[in-house]
Amino acid sequence: MTMAESPARRLRLGMVGGGTGSLIGDSHRIATRLDERYELVAGALDIDPERGKRFAATLGIAPDRAYDDYRQMIEREQARPDGCDLVTVATPNNTHFEIAHALVQGGFNVLCEKPLTTRVEDAFALAKAVRDRDVVFAVMYGYTGYPLVREARAMVAAGELGAVRVVQTEFLHGFMAGPSGQSGAQGGVWRLDPSIQGRSFALADVGTHALFLASFIIGQQVAEVAADLHRFVPGRELDDNAHVLMRFDGGAKGMLWASGVAAGVTHGHRIRVFGERGGLEWHQSRPNELIYLPQNGRPQVIERDAPGLSAASRFRSRISAGHPGGYFEAWANVYSDVADAIAARIAGKPADPLALQFPTVGDGARGVKFVDAALASAQQGGGWVDARV
Repeated sequence: MTMAESPARRLRLGMVGGGTGSLIGDSHRIATRLDERYELVAGALDIDPERGKRFAATLGIAPDRAYDDYRQMIEREQARPDGCDLVTVATPNNTHFEIAHALVQGGFNVLCEKPLTTRVEDAFALAKAVRDRDVVFAVMYGYTGYPLVREARAMVAAGELGAVRVVQTEFLHGFMAGPSGQSGAQGGVWRLDPSIQGRSFALADVGTHALFLASFIIGQQVAEVAADLHRFVPGRELDDNAHVLMRFDGGAKGMLWASGVAAGVTHGHRIRVFGERGGLEWHQSRPNELIYLPQNGRPQVIERDAPGLSAASRFRSRISAGHPGGYFEAWANVYSDVADAIAARIAGKPADPLALQFPTVGDGARGVKFVDAALASAQQGGGWVDARV
């Protein structure tokens, strides 16, 4: 695996949230360990400080770096000569802004869970703070870490499809198809609480993943949206299904479907892209295959790490072709991109451009604006609304 030069030490990682029983916290921690680029040294892991400290001990965090809350963590890590190089924010949506903004103002590099914030004005304020403080800031749209997603992006950029015309992107679950509280999904009920989740469930929770996957691959940003958001299950305050028509700034047209009520579906994340001369299709359930559909040729199944793939794809392929890579590896690729960016700053030299594919605070802000515009469109009966940042 080709990698930019690493610093002489592992990067020191802190974490806010992601405590006992947190699926997302476990995902982040596993991802940081795969490439041996990070050492988890500090954390404010739980809203209950004592529970958080007990869990920190199981992770090998020293007692004096297991903090009561993020404020204490910022103050004490700033005072240390060996303070955190990166802090992961793995807390509920409604806390992302206050925590991430405080970390940025404190001079910390940050990797934040999506959505970036629950309000557009907060997203813009956070993006400005990142620019002003000149820190590295990433948002965990982890599916763009798959090597064949990066191959799809490279193929589009190289013109292999011709000008992109149509994008169909979707992210479906069935875990909220029944009444609230009966989903059986770990931590599922809070996603329907506006005070925690924000103004949208389906669109903000999984729709933003589908949007960023599309923008990442085709190299265009959504400009306008026309949306139909619906609550199928009685008594819900937030959308559990969303259909969104999209116009992109480069001329492509698209449709996005995000749902928590696609009964029987466990994880239906896929994208199809069609240009003048052919198309591409990728399914997250089969991440090591990219389907290429040339207009005047036989369909092809491109495998991860196959001969002739782009440098962008091979850059984060850890194992040889025929050995499957999956979800944790994709997340690890995002973390390794961020590590390369931080390591380059430590070394005082430019980062390898191939390592700068991670989702940024600007990408996070565009996702929040997209949700806001889609909500406005739905409230107006589905008319077109400007979604540009």
